Amino acid sequence: MAYSKFGLFVPCYVNALYPEAGVATWRLLEYLGAGAEYPAGQTCCGQPMANAGFEREAEPLLRQFDRLFALYDFIITPSASCAAFVKEHLDGMNGRLYEICEYLHDVAKVETLPGKFPHKVSIHNSCHGVRKLHLSSASEQMEPRYSKLKKLLSMVEGIEVAEPACVDECCGFGGMFSIEEPAVSVCMGQDKLKNHLATGAEYITGADSSCLMHLQGIARREKMPARFIHISQILAAGL
Repeated sequence: MAYSKFGLFVPCYVNALYPEAGVATWRLLEYLGAGAEYPAGQTCCGQPMANAGFEREAEPLLRQFDRLFALYDFIITPSASCAAFVKEHLDGMNGRLYEICEYLHDVAKVETLPGKFPHKVSIHNSCHGVRKLHLSSASEQMEPRYSKLKKLLSMVEGIEVAEPACVDECCGFGGMFSIEEPAVSVCMGQDKLKNHLATGAEYITGADSSCLMHLQGIARREKMPARFIHISQILAAGL
């Protein structure tokens, strides 16, 4: 893939709150020999507006995204939900835009990773990751079980990987849902956290910082012994 041109798409909330996930994504691409550029002028892709019902107002942001990344063969991002949104709303993004785990598993087809992470982790499957990007099988579907996240994590030395009960049940974030229905959202997050903690994991990890942020907020308020880390940081450990 050295001949291809890579662009790094860092969503706004990752840039503002979890920049380490963006840095880890860049390091993974460097490790693969796919040096990525970060186009200046990136803004929100428009997902929050569209989710709130303002799809027309989101269109200029999508057009800006299209212009900024027009020259790149591959666009890589550490966000399943943003990747799914842009793919759905911009023609020509399928085959070019990938969430980082999606790219590592489906395109680069990595078989080994050099990092070490001697901890037990519980995988959080986000709704967009499961049902839009197919990062893992959906439990309501009669299909063979698989998890691309689990397969990638298993390549990291020293790690122990667990999955919670109700493995792909929503955590309650859901973008605007958590604002419009906060009580229900918190209850869903509490249930999800209990399932994660029941695995005995030290960390909860996943491909969507937004879901991890939601769970982290509940854990902090209720003083639950949970730590959170984006999956790109584990996969890039030691790079």
